[in-house]
Amino acid sequence: MASVRIDNVSQDSLLARLSDQQYRWLVTGSAGFIGSHLLEALLRLGQVVVTLDNFSTGHRANLEQVRDAVGQRLWQNHTFIEGDICDAEVCRRACRRADFVLHQAALGSVPRSIVDPVATNASNVTGFLNLLVAAKEASVKRIVYAASSATYGDHPGLPKVEDTIGSPLSPYAVTKYVNELYAAVFAKCYATESIGLRYFNVFGSRQDPDGPYAAVIPRWIRSMLIGEDVTINGDGETTRDFCHVRNAVQSNLLAALTDNPDAVNQTYNIAVGGRTSLNELFGMLRLVLGEQTGQGHLARPIFNEFRQGDVRHSQADISKAKRLLGYEPTYGVLEGLREAVPWFIGRFSVANTERGLATQRR
Repeated sequence: MASVRIDNVSQDSLLARLSDQQYRWLVTGSAGFIGSHLLEALLRLGQVVVTLDNFSTGHRANLEQVRDAVGQRLWQNHTFIEGDICDAEVCRRACRRADFVLHQAALGSVPRSIVDPVATNASNVTGFLNLLVAAKEASVKRIVYAASSATYGDHPGLPKVEDTIGSPLSPYAVTKYVNELYAAVFAKCYATESIGLRYFNVFGSRQDPDGPYAAVIPRWIRSMLIGEDVTINGDGETTRDFCHVRNAVQSNLLAALTDNPDAVNQTYNIAVGGRTSLNELFGMLRLVLGEQTGQGHLARPIFNEFRQGDVRHSQADISKAKRLLGYEPTYGVLEGLREAVPWFIGRFSVANTERGLATQRR
């Protein structure tokens, strides 16, 4: 296999292991944002990948973009299963012969969970349990699953440390904490190996900018590109530890392949270890869009009420992931925005062209 660099950083031991052996991976939620990036990285590394998605929040276009990015030869190493993790038999089928599972499938969004807690629980708890059972039955080597910084709830301490959490503030937060509890119980009862990655506000290309539950960065980029005002919840001084998707990809591969016994059956913060206010984020997006389109300065902020279920401040302590996994984030917020924005420009340039053609035909 050709030499590959992950996130511009040579992960020598990881890449050597992947170059020596071709594993079979299951990626759930592969038509989603993070899942599609994991699929692309694994295919580029010459791995065999089975993926699973029901398209409830993911998009076929993401899979098509991965296919076009890696080329037909590598794409032949991919098998797609359309199905729902709430179906136990689908999980069993997907896990057959898998060495590793990277579990990203879930119903995200704190506001969505407040509107529909039953659907959130079904996907995030029942679906996760189905996958654990299927992985156990298939003798999967290890499950790496998407946990969440929402688990910290109302605990005021900063930066957030893995072993100190508060009370959950949303049904979504409850479901993600239950994932960690189930993973720990399966380790004790069945010797199932798992690692949970508490993502902090991951962003990047292929992140859905549309709909009522879109994350802040893609939603704001969309608004700026189509000339809408940008809605900021609260006073803009709410802070988050925004993490580029390539940092998340790196952490998944390191977690799956670590041979450090102390690293297994743990949860880790995955972020950059910083704090960016919404007002600062708005300024960064204006800067980057100004650099790439010349239009960033036109964006105007509109301040709204604080959003129910949101925490005020968030920042990760990533020292545990660095120490035990060898995780080292390679994209800060500004660098990540500069990498991500061209994808959104391309998407909305096409959309604007199509709208213009439709108007001309009328």
